[in-house]
Amino acid sequence: MASAHKMVTVKNRAGIHARPAALIAQTANKFASEVLIEKNDSTVINAKSIMGVITMAAGYNTTLLVKAEGADADAAVEAIYTLFENKFEEE
Repeated sequence: MASAHKMVTVKNRAGIHARPAALIAQTANKFASEVLIEKNDSTVINAKSIMGVITMAAGYNTTLLVKAEGADADAAVEAIYTLFENKFEEE
């Protein structure tokens, strides 16, 4: 099974609040792959869960690891990475 991973940094000043969390979950749900976000090597959440993403409490400048496993893992990781790079279109 294909897998992919990439480090991302929270670049928007407000951090991951409800709107970015919803965008992450909506984007992750477009893919068949399992998409996970890992914080500090300890907290691992399902990126397809809005509540999971919010409870991760990732503030400005937090570095996270996005991991995906499945047929479209590369595309899923790239899509999530792009959201972070574009600051969730907030700034």
